[in-house]
Amino acid sequence: MDRTRRWFMLSATVAPFVAKWSRIGHTASPPKISVTKDPNCGCCSGWVEHLRREGFEVETIDSPDLSRIKAQHGVPTDLAACHTAQVEGYVIEGHVPASAIRRLLQERPAAIGLAVPNMPINSPGMEVPGAPDEPYEVILFGPQRRTYARFKGAAEN
Repeated sequence: MDRTRRWFMLSATVAPFVAKWSRIGHTASPPKISVTKDPNCGCCSGWVEHLRREGFEVETIDSPDLSRIKAQHGVPTDLAACHTAQVEGYVIEGHVPASAIRRLLQERPAAIGLAVPNMPINSPGMEVPGAPDEPYEVILFGPQRRTYARFKGAAEN
């Protein structure tokens, strides 16, 4: 096989992969998320760091009146947690793992957002060294409410 033909065949085989690879990280900017939290909350800061490690661009807003923010964004009281965030039109309540947020942004369901009520041990931002991972649900809420994902610690089940 001559050199030109080999080059053409190699180019035709590799080109789709190179094109796909070149789009990763170049055309999509990281998701921007705005987190409203209590200024004295350590676990909220831990969750913010989790999001940053996972590639989100995070803005934090300290507020002593989170109940007003939750009501303004339609967070049901039984799903309320220690911080409330907004990302691309959705509300994120509590220690929701970044992978669940990414899935939400990809699927775009008709919903207000996601919530992890309470503060499950070893969920993102609630890490307790030596403590067993607590299983918990990520709840999709809005017109309907359902379990969106199940996690144990930071791992999806």
